[in-house]
Amino acid sequence: MAGALRRVPVLAFGAFATGMDAYVMAGLLGAIGHDLGVSVSRAGQCVTVFTVCYALSAPVLSAVLARLPGRPVLVAALSVFTLANAGSALADSYPLLLACRAVAGAGAGLFGPNAATAAAALVPAAQRGRALSLVLGGMSGGTVLGVPLGLLLAEGRGWRAALWLVTAVGAAACVAVAALLPRAHGGATPTLRARLTQLARARVALVIGTTFFQTVASLGLYTYLQPVLHAVAGIDRPTVPLWIWGIGGVCGSLLAGTFADRVRTPAPLSAALLASLGITLAVLPWAGAATGLVLLPLLLWGAVGWAFVVPQQHRLIADDAPGGAAVALNSSATYLGGSVGSALGGLALAAGAGARWLPAGAAAIALAGLLPHFLAQRSAESDPSDRSSTPTKGTSHEDRCESPELRP
Repeated sequence: MAGALRRVPVLAFGAFATGMDAYVMAGLLGAIGHDLGVSVSRAGQCVTVFTVCYALSAPVLSAVLARLPGRPVLVAALSVFTLANAGSALADSYPLLLACRAVAGAGAGLFGPNAATAAAALVPAAQRGRALSLVLGGMSGGTVLGVPLGLLLAEGRGWRAALWLVTAVGAAACVAVAALLPRAHGGATPTLRARLTQLARARVALVIGTTFFQTVASLGLYTYLQPVLHAVAGIDRPTVPLWIWGIGGVCGSLLAGTFADRVRTPAPLSAALLASLGITLAVLPWAGAATGLVLLPLLLWGAVGWAFVVPQQHRLIADDAPGGAAVALNSSATYLGGSVGSALGGLALAAGAGARWLPAGAAAIALAGLLPHFLAQRSAESDPSDRSSTPTKGTSHEDRCESPELRP
């Protein structure tokens, strides 16, 4: 396993493709609406259907396909994802585009949690945080390139060119995973019911609930970053701020893995990142007072927002059920949180709230997430059999991670 960490970037490349697809559509809605003859709000349902299908497919498809070896599942997921993006680029009607976005979301949802589980199984326990952060870094890297590049391509060659780029990246990632990932052997297979019973475990449900609060705040607000920047700093072209946010995300997700491996107890890191997110969003409305100052909270927001996912996955994966049930549910919570946050932001704007104050509401939601976080820690302390941060006596960290084993 000494050189196993070198194989994780293959999974990160696939995450790069799914991350690009998840966020590139946000910059294309106007062009899509104009081309297909629908309103921007209807075009926005392309984002909603992708995220909802991602959230639902993560636990459901992972359960249905859990008996299959890990590598074929990952290849199949990327194949579906790539074909659906090609269909999106070719779609000549709004219903067809919606259908293709739904299938692309399902493929991405199957790939995401399985890639995280595979990355953790590839490496020794001491390197697990870094492996998870590499996969997450791939996804945030897709965001760094995806949204700004999508805007540039849409201006020059139309919105379909951006989706053809996602298609090409997805195809290359599919070939790389098929050729370079070690042979995978699946473990015991839980039913969908067994996966959902993970939510009956108080600590697991509270950890996933904390993720939900964080993504409602972070990804929900990101949907409305353009009107927020205009209201706060008078910025009409958000390309540079989007790059800054994404660069912070890449740095944060990569550094979080190193910290998680060093501290070995990721819960305090999750709390610190969540509190930092709340504070950063709270000061954002006042950051436009000086030229360029708004870029600093954007950088910090991207860093702590993306870094948060690493210790959360680390907390869940140590005593997860076979097949990564809790990790899949956590991934679902991430995308459901983003969808709910987008809906809440839209309702607030429709009700007459100024875009300038959306960050304050998001900050309150992020800080509210500290409550389930601390309740999860209290649950772990009161019930030692239901904790992941500290291995039980006589049981190694590797033994308690029952994800499929990947072997060269």
